[in-house]
Order: sequence, then C-alpha cells, then structure tokens
Amino acid sequence: MLGAIAGDIIGSIYEFDNIKTKDFYLFDDRCHFTDDTVLTLAVAEVILNADEFPDQTKYIDKSQYTQQFKSYYGEYPYAGYGGNFVNWANSSSIEPYNSWGNGSAMRVSPIASAFDHLEIVIEEAGHSAEVTHNHPEGIKGAQATAVSIFLARTGYDKTTIKSYIQNTFGYNLEQTLDEIRPTYEYDISCQGSVPQAIIAFLESTDFEDAIRNAISIGGDSDTIACITGGIAEAFYGGVPEDIAEWVFNKLDDHLWAITDKFMSQYYA
Repeated sequence: MLGAIAGDIIGSIYEFDNIKTKDFYLFDDRCHFTDDTVLTLAVAEVILNADEFPDQTKYIDKSQYTQQFKSYYGEYPYAGYGGNFVNWANSSSIEPYNSWGNGSAMRVSPIASAFDHLEIVIEEAGHSAEVTHNHPEGIKGAQATAVSIFLARTGYDKTTIKSYIQNTFGYNLEQTLDEIRPTYEYDISCQGSVPQAIIAFLESTDFEDAIRNAISIGGDSDTIACITGGIAEAFYGGVPEDIAEWVFNKLDDHLWAITDKFMSQYYA
C-alpha cells in the first residue's frame, strides 16, 4: 500500500504536466498526496474497522466502502477527484454510476495486502470497485491490479504475473514502454491505463525504477504510478527507506496514522 501512496505523491506534479523521460528529481517539494492516496486509505480503514473476516473467508459489507468514501471526501474535498465521484460523494445516493475510470484500480492495494486467498482478493476487489465503478471495465481494472499485487507479494515471478493477467483479464501486456511512450496520451479509463501501469512494473529493475517507468510514459501520471507502485512494493519487498520517510512526511496526521496502523497489522 505504501508503494501506491508513494507513486501517487511522486506522480502528482506530472499529471497535467507530463514528462516523457525517466530522468527527473524524485523528491520534488511540490509533490503532494491526491485522491489516489485519500481513497486508498479509505479502503485501508474499512479493512481495519471490519470484523467480518477473522478466518479470511468472509467479505466486507459493501456499504462500509460507500460510507468511508463519502466520509473521506468530506474530510479531503479538494484532493482532485473526478467529476462523477464528486457528484456522487456530494449526493445522498448510494447507487454506483457505472464508471470505467481508473479510480477503482488506484485505491485497491490494501485489499491485496490484507487477504491471503486469491479468490477472496478478486471478489473483494470487485466489491470495493462496484460501489462506484460498476462498469465491467472498472471492476476488471481493480481486480487486475489487486491480483498483480497479490501474486507479487506471494512470490510469483514476472512471467507468471504477466501470463495470469493476460489470460484472466484479457489485457495486452506485450507492448514495451518504448513503444507506448511516444504516442501515449492522458487516459483515465482502466482499460487505457491499468495495462500500461502493469507494463511499467514488468520492465522495472527495482521499486524506484518502476515509479520512474510509470511517470515516464505520461498520461494520468499519479494514478499510473500509484498502480505501478503498489505492485512494485509487493514484488521488491517494500519501499526504499528514503522514499518511505519522504512519503510519510507528506501525509497529514490522520492519513499517517491510518497508514502506520495498516502497515503494522498487515506488513509485520
């Protein structure tokens, strides 16, 4: 989860000012957390507060996601959410709005860290997505991201992860970053950003390289780096200490406390 937050914060200044290079300063003072971090930690708090799955075989009531998303929006209303989410969060409605956007994928990393069975990760990722992103592509993007993280943290190699994602979710992961980078443009859809984020991980050599890969293609930089960072953290065994310390200093007290509590419980 911390890797996802790191990707969001590092990528925050490039979302609307894309750079097509891996050569940039990692610790820019302008960097800040966005809705990616806020909603990731909303999911983390849902899991921390839930008592429905002591045996790892039960699911969380979806209404808890709805409640926390609306609550976190109320606390952080200017974090950069999409327009449909803002309208939903400001309304009394609890009905989803059929989104295929990558918001479902950016917030899913805590689920892949908390559950120990692949089938439950897939199901719970879908539950967390469909309270807002109930379009099939929105659900698929969250599930593919969560599965990538789960497989990475449970010891599978990149070849296996790539094959599983392609065969299960139908994403094309055959392009290289060098092929993607020249023509890739801003795309907030799951289908137009999740595969690219996974490829950025697959081509990486370590955590930092994965984040640089993700940001270097342009597009929705903070979210792509958020997705990539969650997978890379799981695969490479954590976030480098200097990056982790910098990220923690970018969070306010509430977000820091949830991050610390979740990591203490699920990363021990």
